[in-house]
Amino acid sequence: MDEFKNNNSGRRDDNDQVGSDNTTRQNDSNGSSYYYSYGPFSSVQSDGQRKDGKLVEKDVEITPPQAVRPLPSSYHRAGAEQQQDGSGRNGGNWQFKQNKPKSQVKTIFLSFLAGMLVITVLMYTADRTNMFTPETALTSAAAESGVTTNSGTTSQSPNAVPAVMPSGTADVQSVVAKAGPAVVKIETLAKQSSSSGRQSSPYYNDPLYQYFFGNQYGDSGNSGNNGSNNDNEGNNSGQLTPLGIGSGFIFDKTGYILTNNHVVEGANVVQVTVEGTNKPYEAKVLGKNADLDLAVLKIEGKDNFPTVTLGNSDNAKVGEWMVAIGNPEGFEHSVTAGVLSAKERTITINSESTGKPTQYKHLIQTDASINPGNSGGPLLNLQGQVIGMNVAVSADAQGIGFAIPSNTILEVVDKLKTNQPIPKEPVPFIGASLLNLSPEVAKELGTTLTEGSVVRDIIYKSPAYQADLRPYDVIIGANGTPYSTSQELIDFIQKQKVGTALTLNIERAGQKKDIQLKVGNKNDFSSTLQQ
Repeated sequence: MDEFKNNNSGRRDDNDQVGSDNTTRQNDSNGSSYYYSYGPFSSVQSDGQRKDGKLVEKDVEITPPQAVRPLPSSYHRAGAEQQQDGSGRNGGNWQFKQNKPKSQVKTIFLSFLAGMLVITVLMYTADRTNMFTPETALTSAAAESGVTTNSGTTSQSPNAVPAVMPSGTADVQSVVAKAGPAVVKIETLAKQSSSSGRQSSPYYNDPLYQYFFGNQYGDSGNSGNNGSNNDNEGNNSGQLTPLGIGSGFIFDKTGYILTNNHVVEGANVVQVTVEGTNKPYEAKVLGKNADLDLAVLKIEGKDNFPTVTLGNSDNAKVGEWMVAIGNPEGFEHSVTAGVLSAKERTITINSESTGKPTQYKHLIQTDASINPGNSGGPLLNLQGQVIGMNVAVSADAQGIGFAIPSNTILEVVDKLKTNQPIPKEPVPFIGASLLNLSPEVAKELGTTLTEGSVVRDIIYKSPAYQADLRPYDVIIGANGTPYSTSQELIDFIQKQKVGTALTLNIERAGQKKDIQLKVGNKNDFSSTLQQ
């Protein structure tokens, strides 16, 4: 207690000094009074202070200060700013710093990056260690690449077909070396007509002609001549003008050449250039056939021309490698390679000059590049044998070319060499024009049938005429098999051979009966009726 009193006495002196200091500072300041105290702040004009400026002595309980925590929902920014002067004696920290909550977007983004990193590491590890690759797959891959392994089975999938040249066969280079010298360039010339040089060929506007020859005269159509003297030159001079360029191949060492009919059609002069010669040979057209689009030429000069052999197209397999050699766009002996894409294709091309459609049957389809000028050139297998003659290319798609099979050529080549007529391929035919049985037609005929083919016309002396098939008969089927539409019945008839006996199941005037007839050949009749 004595020590406590001494302290109080000391503080009294200090207070006197503080009072004196306050008086001095009050004179120096802007009129506000202040003092320091360990207790709570109180105004100078408190009740405990007398008017004469002397303090009343009292015992004061000293309580150490304690920090007041801010509410969780606020940052107490104002309170923090007030306490940044370093107050907080006796070791107390009066400034509480509360961090702002982290952004959810940032958290998600960092989590995504961490996940991607983990997945990348796992994928790399799995790839390096072949974690998910079966042992059989590893051994099969090694066997395909020529590597021998001691683990697992070495069997390969039966559907795996490597896209490489078959072993034990010649390559494209050897095929070209063997068959290339027999491939020739064919140039045709025609006498200029009175109206235009291009008119010398009636097939000038034919799609095939445009595919392989192009427009030799440009857009003017007068081959460089003006309109003032064109008629005189056409009537008097008979000047030869280039007509087109195609390809062909020598199949007999005495100078027999095979090419397409449309290559030489309308030409007055045919010139053939053999590889290794500078001067072209003038060729003679021995025979040609428009339906098959084949022609045989003959050149004279020597008896030992290079030749190429006609192979068996029936033995060619889909997927087999093929090589095409020709003169596309006039570029001599261009070589392309591909595979046999399909067999027994049929295409129809309408002639713009005559309007008559030309149908090509039994064609070979290939993806070997065929361009204008390849027409008449050979399509070869890897043994250097001719499997087909390039004839057409699709104008609307790439990688679709067609060739006449070599077996079709072999059937007629001897007749073409001697200019004998080539009989047309038989077309199965009964000699009746048909239409589908509609509800309106059935009502008119008074029949209860809802399906079938109605006979509209009969060709005189045709198989249908001789079998007493009549107009308005309704053909229900053939050989006991019903055919609901006329097209189905026509397809069935066209699959039959000429001379085959058929039984037509018909209904006439409400009564059903059978009619016997034999399939005829449409080429023997000049009618354009359906059947």
